[in-house]
Amino acid sequence: MAVSAGCARVLPVFECRSDPDFSTNQNQQKSSSRFISGSFNGGSGLYSSLILRFPPNFVRQLSIKARRNCSNIGVAQVVAASWSNNNNTNKVPNVSAIDSASAASEIEEIPLIDDEVVAAVDGGNICNNGVQLSGLAALKASFLRSDGSITVHAGERLGRGIATDGITTPVVNTSAYWFKNSNELIDFKEGRHKSFEYGRYGNPTTVVAENKISALEGAESTILMSSGMCASTVMMFALVKKGGHIITTTDCYRKTRIFIDDFLVPNMNITVHVIDPADMDGLKSALEKNNVTLFFTESPTNPYLRCVDIDLVSKLCHSKGTLVCVDGTFATPLNQKALALGADLVLHSATKFIGGHNDVLAGCISGSEEVIAKIRKLHHVLGGTLNPNAAYLIIRGMKTLHLRVQQQNTTGLRIAEVLEAHPKVKRVHYPGLPSHPEHKIAMKQMTGFGGVVSFEVSAKTYELDDYLSYLHLQYAGFQVYLHDHDMQLLQIDGDLETTKTFIDALKIPYIAPSFGGCESIVDQPAIMSYWDLSQSGREMFGIKDNLVRFSFGVEDFEDLKDDILQALEVI
Repeated sequence: MAVSAGCARVLPVFECRSDPDFSTNQNQQKSSSRFISGSFNGGSGLYSSLILRFPPNFVRQLSIKARRNCSNIGVAQVVAASWSNNNNTNKVPNVSAIDSASAASEIEEIPLIDDEVVAAVDGGNICNNGVQLSGLAALKASFLRSDGSITVHAGERLGRGIATDGITTPVVNTSAYWFKNSNELIDFKEGRHKSFEYGRYGNPTTVVAENKISALEGAESTILMSSGMCASTVMMFALVKKGGHIITTTDCYRKTRIFIDDFLVPNMNITVHVIDPADMDGLKSALEKNNVTLFFTESPTNPYLRCVDIDLVSKLCHSKGTLVCVDGTFATPLNQKALALGADLVLHSATKFIGGHNDVLAGCISGSEEVIAKIRKLHHVLGGTLNPNAAYLIIRGMKTLHLRVQQQNTTGLRIAEVLEAHPKVKRVHYPGLPSHPEHKIAMKQMTGFGGVVSFEVSAKTYELDDYLSYLHLQYAGFQVYLHDHDMQLLQIDGDLETTKTFIDALKIPYIAPSFGGCESIVDQPAIMSYWDLSQSGREMFGIKDNLVRFSFGVEDFEDLKDDILQALEVI
């Protein structure tokens, strides 16, 4: 097998066989537990037809593990690479002449994963054949000019610190990392040896996912955690000290608001100033009157998709020494580059568009190494570590991110236009529409407007003969508004039951929380997120009973449009 200079020598690829059939006789069991390699070069001193026999249980466990963690042949290749790396004498025992117990002892003496496999990728010693790069060069390779190429290759072909020829990144399932001797441990403690030491402090699979996100965001560093809320809470705990001040916006994810109001304010004596996303005068006033540590906002926001002028906000905040963190979950790193616009940090619930398949929980924060290091230090104490299997799903999901987002951008805008023209829809909230209050801001800082559309349904539409008819209905207690300036049409707001009827009539989307996946999802925020509050309590947060949040997946546009139109006909 040809090997590039400077690369670790790798044995031929193992075959992950199916589980042994224990109903057969002993001889058949022995033969089913063998891996048969291809021929070697005669000059290498290896046998031309070498049979490697492993204990039956080893074969069974490797096969099951390879299937369960989705790394397939990559697991076997990591084992093979590490075995050959540690066999420096180029001597392979003729295991065909020894029994299974002896083979097991040989394997126990050879570590399955060495320091090259578990080392952090930064500055790692990896194969460099012209495309397998490492460090910062891997994240900024000149031949990857588009986000679509970056989502596929960054952090993997370019700079993966795991010894494998597999295309997909292996899942490294380990809770701790070992040291060859005490001196190596001391070298690690003093910064001369790379390792993660313990599973809570890092994982090679997770580093690949972090580097891929960093490349996409243009960030020096990224940290992945077990959920988006974990990322938000750890970030605030790490950056806002006791007695500090936070500015945030009125429209935002409810759990973020609960964390600030119910935990930070009473327990850390933190003060909070809440402004409308477009209220720049309010922001200036709050910055003048308070020693503000952090400005935290979503853009677009949840659920009304309001947009913050990130460039202007960053300039105002930085003039007062205030950090800016933007939750860009609705935008994705493809539609908006918050760091390039001036923000210090960009946060995502990677559960949504980044993962993209409704099958994994994760959160990430990207920014400068200096700021991320402060967050990482607290994260290592608090935990909230992302499982390496979840990191693998994030890596896999990101490979199609640009394809999914393109489809969702197109569907979102086209459906928003259909809804805005429909007589049974009172109002559509989508930054891609000229009617959106921050449409000009969105056009300036976004390249696409996402796959989530919020809208308010109407119960009925009336044609009015004259203005007196409108006054009569209003006097009777109906919540009404005029659909056009000529007072030809009048709409009555849909109520909780009307909106439920519409949602229940839909056939394609799932009624569920979350958004950004391949499957379309719909929810009524008044029920899904605010049902514990009274109607007046919901209105205090701006949540109307007739509000619908629709996350479009990758289904066909015509199918989604027809489904929405038939559901609107029901009400």
